[in-house]
Amino acid sequence: MNQQKLNKHISGQFNAELEEVRNQVLVMGGLVEQQLSDAITAMHKQDLDLARQTVARDQEVNALEVEIAEDCTRIIAKRQPAASDLRLVLVVLKTITDLERIGDAAKRISRMVIDNADQPQPPLVSIENMGRRAVSMLHQGLDAFARMDLTAAIAVHKQDSQLNRDYESIVRELMTFMMEDPRSIPQVLKVLWCVRSLERVGDRVQHLCEYIIYFVKGKDVRHRSDEDIYNLLD
Repeated sequence: MNQQKLNKHISGQFNAELEEVRNQVLVMGGLVEQQLSDAITAMHKQDLDLARQTVARDQEVNALEVEIAEDCTRIIAKRQPAASDLRLVLVVLKTITDLERIGDAAKRISRMVIDNADQPQPPLVSIENMGRRAVSMLHQGLDAFARMDLTAAIAVHKQDSQLNRDYESIVRELMTFMMEDPRSIPQVLKVLWCVRSLERVGDRVQHLCEYIIYFVKGKDVRHRSDEDIYNLLD
């Protein structure tokens, strides 16, 4: 993070605590990114072992969320942060919630792989491409968080529109698949739910970008139009 964005305090320990929770978010983000990437790989390759490993790893993500939240609570109670320090703590708390839910999406995809094993599968190439786009968005969003980069955050925010188009296209493909083979409906419905989860990953990454904007600009843009958000760069 640009050190100019963080206040310098008489207590060096306070600086260390703020930096530690920020670093913990990046560790959690790296775990979630790997979890999502592995879930996509498990789906594409029908790799049951990798799917099971991805499901099991969710406990590690959940534990880290609890640990970071407890650290933030201690900072608020002990340091009573104000201004940008308080914004940072709030951003961390909000970010870990969205990261945990992205982890849940990866777990859901992996469970679908396990549940649909040995069943006729709908075409998954387009879904893999969508999944890789979601992973890329998450990676770029975390990189923007690490640097608290407003320009990068807005650039990532814009990518969600393409993910939404991917989602709509895949839904049409899967609907056609079900009409052509009604026996596939139970399996395809599970796949549809996972595709919806991927679409929601894009929304979660957008939230992350909005938290970065909040920290840098001090403006809550969660319910603003995309145009209003993108105009912040002007």
